[in-house]
Amino acid sequence: MRESLAGLPWWVKWIAVPVIALVVFGGMIASVVGFVIGLLFKVLVFVALVGGLIYIVRKFMSNSSSRGDW
Repeated sequence: MRESLAGLPWWVKWIAVPVIALVVFGGMIASVVGFVIGLLFKVLVFVALVGGLIYIVRKFMSNSSSRGDW
């Protein structure tokens, strides 16, 4: 690979080849990045919902135990 790129100008190696790679693989890269961001968002929502549920259950349990002593 290096031998085939050795005789080419610098702009072909550092500008044209990465641009062609982005055009060819851009859709795949965007879908992978979108999937990872979507997965992280779902994990964040899951953690927030479970945390809220734990908070509500603990608050309800502490209120019901203090009222049950009479």
